[in-house]
Amino acid sequence: MIDESFICENCGKNVEKLNYTARDHCPYCLYSKHVDILPGDRENLCHGLLKPVGIEKFKNSYKIIYRCNKCKNLHKNIMALDDDMNLVIELSKNTTY
Repeated sequence: MIDESFICENCGKNVEKLNYTARDHCPYCLYSKHVDILPGDRENLCHGLLKPVGIEKFKNSYKIIYRCNKCKNLHKNIMALDDDMNLVIELSKNTTY
């Protein structure tokens, strides 16, 4: 599993490593990049931007639902503890993806 810092391709902010699992999205704008097949493997060749389009309950947390701007597939990532909760709340209002 690869946990690394990166510059968000959507908002341009510097995103630090998560240090408890693989960082897979920006906590500021919630965008991600279609780079994983399995969490943290960085093996996906698509590399499209993943736009956050919704939220779903997952165990004692939530998953952010994404649509890839390149391949159009849906993808899901577990929320991180430092995600912008105001954006998460806004996403929860979206019922169509």
